[in-house]
Amino acid sequence: MRVVYEAAGIIDAHLIRHALEAADIPVFVKGEALLGGMGELPMFGLVQVCVPDSAWRQAREVVESVGLGAPVALSEDEAAWEDGPLPSVG
Repeated sequence: MRVVYEAAGIIDAHLIRHALEAADIPVFVKGEALLGGMGELPMFGLVQVCVPDSAWRQAREVVESVGLGAPVALSEDEAAWEDGPLPSVG
């Protein structure tokens, strides 16, 4: 699973989740159970929307179309890895 969106709050996370489910992309909202222990104050960065690695690029397009904010960006190393062969281990 890879993070496709870091939500500002639980509502944003579920809006993205529903959009991804409507596009038939499996989705998991990570960290939503942590919010119950935080009281009424919003805690940023705790809630992440995750999708399978194989659906990540399609999920980014869905997140961008919803317009709530930018999806998680790729670093240069990750972008090279996404477009090229798998890195060797060891």
